[in-house]
Amino acid sequence: MKNLKSIVLVAFVALISNIVSAQVEPVDKNKLAIGGYDVVSYFTPGKATKGEGKFEVEYNGANYYFASAKNQKTFKANPEKYLPQCNGYCAWGIAADKGNFPINPLTYKIVDGKLYLFFNGLYEGKQFNTLTEWNKDEKNYLKKLAVASEKTSKK
Repeated sequence: MKNLKSIVLVAFVALISNIVSAQVEPVDKNKLAIGGYDVVSYFTPGKATKGEGKFEVEYNGANYYFASAKNQKTFKANPEKYLPQCNGYCAWGIAADKGNFPINPLTYKIVDGKLYLFFNGLYEGKQFNTLTEWNKDEKNYLKKLAVASEKTSKK
């Protein structure tokens, strides 16, 4: 019986760990953006907060959820201010030219008033947090993103 309790506990911890580090596409197959997280909440109050379907805004083909009517109204007034950089993909993946990685909505950073999201989960069987990599050379990565953005806007 004691072994069964241990097995159940280990399975539960593994399940919770997997849920906490779940990666999402910037916009999923149902057109839900950022896994339903409220993009305004990253700025005010400054933490990732799950939004609710009753406070939804469709913008550029994606559905954004908000934690409150106030955040919904704030977004509607200036959506571009709150949208994540790199089209919602992992900022490190884009800046380091590694590709379009999904993101963990709980792993983010605000730099110069802009929201950057990051991958934070298992990669090739090991925990990999791209925010840690980003922080090692943030200044250089920001320059690379600026150059890439400039090239894109000239097309």
